[in-house]
Amino acid sequence: MGQENFKQMRKAMVVSQLRTTEVSDPRVIAAMSHIAREDFVPAAQRSFAYADRGVQIGEGRALNPPLTTGRLLNVAHVTKDDNVLLIGAATGYTATVLAQLAGSVMAVEQNAKLAATAEKNLADFDNVTVETGNHADGWGPLAPYSVIVVDGLVEQIPQALIDQLAPDGTIVAAVMHDGVARLALGRTAGGHVGYQYFADGGGCPLPGFEKAKSFKF
Repeated sequence: MGQENFKQMRKAMVVSQLRTTEVSDPRVIAAMSHIAREDFVPAAQRSFAYADRGVQIGEGRALNPPLTTGRLLNVAHVTKDDNVLLIGAATGYTATVLAQLAGSVMAVEQNAKLAATAEKNLADFDNVTVETGNHADGWGPLAPYSVIVVDGLVEQIPQALIDQLAPDGTIVAAVMHDGVARLALGRTAGGHVGYQYFADGGGCPLPGFEKAKSFKF
């Protein structure tokens, strides 16, 4: 498939997925219009790079649908003053989007192979660092973060991440809530985080956030 076809697919993604679902931040739209998402997926998946669903990237993982990424970043309101923690670097797509928006990005990926791919894809960005580590642990050495982006669907958001948020910080994620996948916006106040679930929406499961299973007798 030629580059021109991918450009058309990217434009269609912006028009039909982002602009029709309240993704209104012009900086988010500009970044997602510019970045070649097909470069972040395996060759066999490139034709699906802009589909309204997750895209398999190997290692049992998938990139979040573009719509999920767009809606989360839209409400995060990331600016050049922000120090962002990205949980789930995957192959580096969302980190590349954030590199256009934030002052600095710390991207954590617990799969070593994907982390190496992300680091390679992000080599040209001097405001992004990729580290291999457990997703649920975040990255304490560079905390606090004004924004935390959890780039995947999780069962819960652990206290370890909340503790790395700055006062008046923001966290966004797709969270299982009452059995439904919902997009969540959390803000810190007085040492606690209050969540607003602003949309029902999918996301691709991100390992490391599973709730402990209760015993049944």
